[in-house]
Amino acid sequence: MKQQLTLLLTCLVLLVQARQRYSTVTYFETDSFSLELDLFLPETPSPVLKPLLIYVHGGGFSGGDRAGGHKLCAYLSEKGIAAATITYTLYMKDKSFSCDGILSEKIQAIRLAANQLWQATAFLTGQADKYGIDPSKIFIAGSSAGAETVLHAAFWDRSVMQLYGDPLPSRFQYAGLIGGAGAIMDMNGITPKTAIPALLFHGTVDPLVPYGTAAHHYCDTDATGWLMLFGSHSIYERYRDIGADVELHSFCGGGHGFAGAYFYKDQERVADFINRVLDGAHFQNHLIFQKGDKNAPKGQVFCRD
Repeated sequence: MKQQLTLLLTCLVLLVQARQRYSTVTYFETDSFSLELDLFLPETPSPVLKPLLIYVHGGGFSGGDRAGGHKLCAYLSEKGIAAATITYTLYMKDKSFSCDGILSEKIQAIRLAANQLWQATAFLTGQADKYGIDPSKIFIAGSSAGAETVLHAAFWDRSVMQLYGDPLPSRFQYAGLIGGAGAIMDMNGITPKTAIPALLFHGTVDPLVPYGTAAHHYCDTDATGWLMLFGSHSIYERYRDIGADVELHSFCGGGHGFAGAYFYKDQERVADFINRVLDGAHFQNHLIFQKGDKNAPKGQVFCRD
């Protein structure tokens, strides 16, 4: 009986490993550090080049790791979509990313992560033939700090904000983005020309990253870490005003805990979004879910369009 149980457990471990088969590669190196990503590729051979999603984990630019994206990437690869989850510099480790932090360091943390996402994108597009990836169908996604990273990577002017030299063609544009509890510092970069299809989801009473427009962590204006941010609802309104493709999912009464809602479960919503974009669909949707979070602070609930 004991041998049978051991054999069963071994089979289960091998099955899980088979379902999450991936390769780890170095995508960027300097004299002082190197960065890796885990790449999940569909196992079914196909003559058609695959779309790719690059995932950026959360953690306040001070914690977390790329393994947090394994479940999402494994799911997407089973659906015929290549997926990668990346390591990036945790610039705020042992520093405060809250109201008592330093504004310039908070901005530098986002800038570093965005630059490294550009580097990961350049590496994977440079290996497109090897991995069977379509460079014109690259999506980016992130949770919390990762969502802030992908939003700035999508809309920042790379010629101004690059740190290592711009690794991407001047006209390169991502195919779409997915952000969980994300925000952007400046919406002037979101224009009819630059707006790419977006799926956004956010708790309406998130105490850390504003759902609407407010200071990061709702800091007082005299705080050293005061930083104005435009959250998912404000970005949705911007998209709606310029007629761009966007879908916002609002968790009414929800806090920051919903930042990873579609990355840790309900991953089919991510795959559905990617497929709709690839099919050329156009949409401006706002879905509201009654998902009160008992740990969320009391405050205004924006359960409206």
